Amino acid sequence: MASRIKFFEQVNRGFDKAAQFTDHPRGLLRQIKACNSVYHFSFPLKRDNGEIQVIDAWRAEHSQHKRPVKGGVRYSMSVNEDEVMALAASMTYKCALVNVPYGGAKGGVKISRHKYSTTELERITRRYTFELARKNFIGPGTDVLAPDYGTGPQEMAWMVDTFNAISEDDLNNLACVTAKPVSQGGVRGRMEATGRGVYFGIREACDESAMMKKLNLSTGLGDKRVIVQGLGNVGYHAAKFMQEGGATIVGLSEYEGGIYNPEGLDVDEVVRHRREHESIFDFPGAENVATSAEILEYPCDILIPAALQNQITRENAPNIQAGIIGEAANGPLTADAHEIMHERNVLVLPDFFLNSGGVTVSYFEWLKNLSHVRYGRLQKRFEESSNARIVQSIERLTGQQLSPEERSVVIHGPDEEDLVNSGLEETMIEAFHELHETQQKHSEGMDLRTAAFIVSIDKIATSYRELGIFP
Repeated sequence: MASRIKFFEQVNRGFDKAAQFTDHPRGLLRQIKACNSVYHFSFPLKRDNGEIQVIDAWRAEHSQHKRPVKGGVRYSMSVNEDEVMALAASMTYKCALVNVPYGGAKGGVKISRHKYSTTELERITRRYTFELARKNFIGPGTDVLAPDYGTGPQEMAWMVDTFNAISEDDLNNLACVTAKPVSQGGVRGRMEATGRGVYFGIREACDESAMMKKLNLSTGLGDKRVIVQGLGNVGYHAAKFMQEGGATIVGLSEYEGGIYNPEGLDVDEVVRHRREHESIFDFPGAENVATSAEILEYPCDILIPAALQNQITRENAPNIQAGIIGEAANGPLTADAHEIMHERNVLVLPDFFLNSGGVTVSYFEWLKNLSHVRYGRLQKRFEESSNARIVQSIERLTGQQLSPEERSVVIHGPDEEDLVNSGLEETMIEAFHELHETQQKHSEGMDLRTAAFIVSIDKIATSYRELGIFP
């Protein structure tokens, strides 16, 4: 059933609902909502066995109210034009919400990556990059790519290498792609950024006493039971940070199925078990759950769908037992499911707020590539020296001495990862309180997804007006 749901239509339903609460001209709203351009192309791949296969691929640029546009590239058999348009639109609203100055874009290649060798994946990635470059769909000032489902730092390294080889020599070429390996211009903290952002966003919501009171839940994460669907990069790090933040992980799932233990699961132990046994099933002390979809309906306080879109629909929404749903994936709830959850007083933290950690830290990486200076390089040593002098003065005046361990903590100057994580945390906190204030301004009965759309629409509308395109 979920596979027949038009993803772009789901996004636009959320947009239309929120647009009613704004006073922007109809023409401006149509422009914000429209997908500016979609590039669909096909290319041949010579397999390792000599067979020739035709590969379909896409790149969608939803909005160019800000340049460059920005968005990931996924490798999946589910990729189609509707999906990349929807994901590009979500990127537009996501970037606007968290004040990252990009328009939204998304790309995809219709393959199942585990069926291809490393050399075949390299040929696919390099050809995809070449085709985008031919049409000016990649570049540090035009369209900046990143990983998504089925891709990672290795693909990003191939992309930037290919772009460097075929484009004019430009010192800023590294900024055409983000989430690269650190040695290739990447930034420390990017790998776990989306999952860390999920944690920050949920933590802020759980610390909001009025919100928790409406859900009959206490504030904080300490007594919260959590289920995470998906143990990829986002799901794993979201589960790990939630666990470290005091929550109890009671359920985890991957594509083969899931496991559940009301007493709690150790995330790293589960990942180790799956690596050793090639399955999440039969983890000691846990109940096997036949499918990844089934675990969504198990008892918990916080449910984090971190896999693919359209996982919670009107069919299974009434069976969800969580009081809070954190959309770590893109579009895991359909529009109908959102309505059902709102009627049931379930708090849904929307995707283009909650999973914006990746694009936020990608923005930091892009800035690093353009400035050609590593974060922390200019101030780390200076701050440590200043802190050491302050500590020495206090010790001399008080006659007390810090232990070497205490001294190390106090005088520590921020390195790149410290600064990146701090910037991400500040971004998520600001965005949450902005959308919460918007919700309260319009109506306490308004859902956070609608509030998030309103914030994004207003910011994008301001950009178009400042460009002089609309009055």
